[in-house]
Amino acid sequence: MADTPQTDKYHQAIAGSAVTEDDAAVAAAVRKIIDEHFDENNNKDVYRFLFNTIDLTTLKATDSQTSVARFTENVNNFEDEFGDLPNVAAICVYPNFAPVVRAVLEVDEVRIASVSGAFPSSQSFEEVKIAETSLAVANGADEIDIVLNLGYFLDEDYESVVDEITEQKEACRDAHLKVILETGALKTAANIKKASILSMYSGADFIKTSTGKEYPGASLEAAYVMALCIREYYEKTGTRVGFKAAGGVSTVEDAVKYYTVIKEVLGDEWLDNRYFRIGASRLANTLLSAIVGKEVKHF
Repeated sequence: MADTPQTDKYHQAIAGSAVTEDDAAVAAAVRKIIDEHFDENNNKDVYRFLFNTIDLTTLKATDSQTSVARFTENVNNFEDEFGDLPNVAAICVYPNFAPVVRAVLEVDEVRIASVSGAFPSSQSFEEVKIAETSLAVANGADEIDIVLNLGYFLDEDYESVVDEITEQKEACRDAHLKVILETGALKTAANIKKASILSMYSGADFIKTSTGKEYPGASLEAAYVMALCIREYYEKTGTRVGFKAAGGVSTVEDAVKYYTVIKEVLGDEWLDNRYFRIGASRLANTLLSAIVGKEVKHF
């Protein structure tokens, strides 16, 4: 007998989750976490850790080989000026600039991330998305950031959602895959929960809040729901999926709040840039200034 919409494996995976879908309860839980734990995390040791979780990002229409090379050189030069601090986690660029970063980057511990899959809309032929991801990896990307297909998701065509992510995961080969949920478009805890589960079910190494483009960016409430889903998935499968906040995380206070939510929901095991990232461009200088105690404009 063929699966009906409510008995297929995708709906069953969602139905089997105990993660809350109550938006008011989520908001209350986030307030409680921040009220009780923000102050203990608002210190320079945490700032240093957070700096090392940044995916330093340039995704502009005016990006060029020259500007991206210069952007990368800033990362190379960081150790000369701030040798006692850890560097950023990754440089994130459009896929056509992955080979530029690969050619210029001299810091082994900094990864090369590329958006892909018709970023930021995810609106194109699946074959185009797969080709773009394959080319990005072949040309130097260590990590790929794609957007979940919101059209399929909102139509509840979960099989197509999963198929697209799975195909791009295969195209990544050894590169890590981050799936962007675009939580500002999903809006509700229920939708964010479903999208998180489907993305992890499809092999996502990270789930990420937002593109930072058309829709509202990251929110603490979205982060909380995503973290609950990650914890539940880990408890069920033993697979540790990372979390990335992106879109509007621009102040030290913002960054510490995301750190606090992840620490309280997922624990110290996720306080490592292999499992926790912040996608930002402005945040790097802001955090660096807070660490050294004066205004810095290195990046």
